[in-house]
Amino acid sequence: MSDTQKRIDDLVKSSNVLLFMKGTASFPMCGFSGRAIQILKACDIDPKDITTVNVLDDDEIRQGIKDYSQWPTIPQLYVKGEFIGGSDIMMEMYESGELKQTLAR
Repeated sequence: MSDTQKRIDDLVKSSNVLLFMKGTASFPMCGFSGRAIQILKACDIDPKDITTVNVLDDDEIRQGIKDYSQWPTIPQLYVKGEFIGGSDIMMEMYESGELKQTLAR
């Protein structure tokens, strides 16, 4: 495992709710990242309980997360170490009620 993959793995395993995104929770730098934050807020997750990683700050993380998850896009949500998906999947899960249940585990 490369250093970058190890760093990502450590981040994923150390946070209950982790979002790799462009920008920050208070200042998303793309619409999909902004939508992901809004979905989490709509699930009654306190923004303080969301760990975010701004991939724009680190090119190795920006590419490495795509390799780690084998998912081509950002944002990427992880809950208790499990990869959930990007903003489209988050929206589908939110609409079905599944995301709120996943976050409550």
